[in-house]
Amino acid sequence: MSRSAHPAGPRYADVLPEGHYSAPPADLNALDPKVWAQTVGRDEDGALTVGGVPVARLAEEFGTPAYILDETDFRARAQAWRTAFGDDADVFYAGKAFLSRAVVRWLHEEGLNLDVCSGGELATALSAGMPADRIAFHGNNKSVTEIRRAIEAGVGRIVLDSFQEIVRVAHIAQSLGRRQRVQIRVTVGVEAHTHEFIATAHEDQKFGIPLAGGQAAEAVRRALQLDGLELIGIHSHIGSQIFDMSGFEVAAHRVVGLLKEIRDEHGVELPEIDLGGGLGIAYTSDDDPREPHEIAKALTEIVTRECEGARLATPRISVEPGRAIVGPTAFTVYEVGTIKPLDGLRTYVSVDGGMSDNIRTALYDAEYSVSLVSRSSDAEPMLCRVVGKHCESGDIVVRDAFLPGDLAPGDLIAVPATGAYCRSMASNYNHVLRPPVVAVADGEARVIVRRETEDDLLRLDVG
Repeated sequence: MSRSAHPAGPRYADVLPEGHYSAPPADLNALDPKVWAQTVGRDEDGALTVGGVPVARLAEEFGTPAYILDETDFRARAQAWRTAFGDDADVFYAGKAFLSRAVVRWLHEEGLNLDVCSGGELATALSAGMPADRIAFHGNNKSVTEIRRAIEAGVGRIVLDSFQEIVRVAHIAQSLGRRQRVQIRVTVGVEAHTHEFIATAHEDQKFGIPLAGGQAAEAVRRALQLDGLELIGIHSHIGSQIFDMSGFEVAAHRVVGLLKEIRDEHGVELPEIDLGGGLGIAYTSDDDPREPHEIAKALTEIVTRECEGARLATPRISVEPGRAIVGPTAFTVYEVGTIKPLDGLRTYVSVDGGMSDNIRTALYDAEYSVSLVSRSSDAEPMLCRVVGKHCESGDIVVRDAFLPGDLAPGDLIAVPATGAYCRSMASNYNHVLRPPVVAVADGEARVIVRRETEDDLLRLDVG
């Protein structure tokens, strides 16, 4: 259950009751492989390394805070998803999780497609050489300019999100002498077991066209009548950070029911079905995500079974993992500043970043792990709250964690599983500069997104 918010924002000085939090781990120096990227380890002195490079050296060279991305891990996860679904399905990486030109090149090289939801994401994809026909364009309020650019570029599909957009895309495509391939996004009435703000398939929210009341069926009728559109399939997305496959089973049943209605009314069997993304990752040791091959097997079996029951040919399946690929590949390294013990409560550990580089704790009540990484320690664990430097009491990075009792200013700590929705949602709140993204592979480190500078901030401020 999510915590209630204070009327003025996240609850001020929120303190959990005694016994609410978990007991400290047996070994504060241990690194759970579910949570950390695959090339992360500790050297003989107990300091963290990634891709063979000491994190302390990365912090010295690139500064803190910084997002450190394990390129080897990213590529391995992309390959795992591509292999799991094989040649008879499509994997679209959800660029909203984290996108840069380096990431686009990695995706292209590993054979994945790309899902974008803004003109900026589209521009990044095209500038880095992703073939336009391997790009899907999402969004609930695409502008005329964005739609025109996407069609002119030749994107492989546009996902239609409203009745108005059906007409808008058709009109623009026709004016350009094109016939645009499209899918219709439907909301199937499935409540994913996730936070309210990231559950996306119940009717009372902004995305998609509801199945309820025949609205999705009417959207299909309109799309099939317009010369500027080639309707290729139905799109469904039920939420994010999902571990339970039962929601996908219900969603697939309802989407296939719509495909059957389309076949019976129009004599058309649509060739594609997109089940979206939203598969969860391990942010803490308590999380238990499924492997790509397990997910692929389960989704394929669900769709095949439902189509056989409806006497439909099984459509080509698409999925859209974003977090599941990039989330575990990165961690954020911080330098410890002020340490403030509160007797009988906890110790507040302030770092040189905060909600400007990771808004998820404040926004979603997200939970994270944290470790001392500049050294190992045999000190007794102390209950901590890792907080940022911003002028907000809700500026929390890790709500409840255990760190060694000898933690001191100048130590480096790191929060794993920050590859998704951290840099992509980062801000300049309090005019703090957004951190760099540093990719590490095979003993080499390079900046793929540089740290912002004060000149960057002032350049936009025209006075």
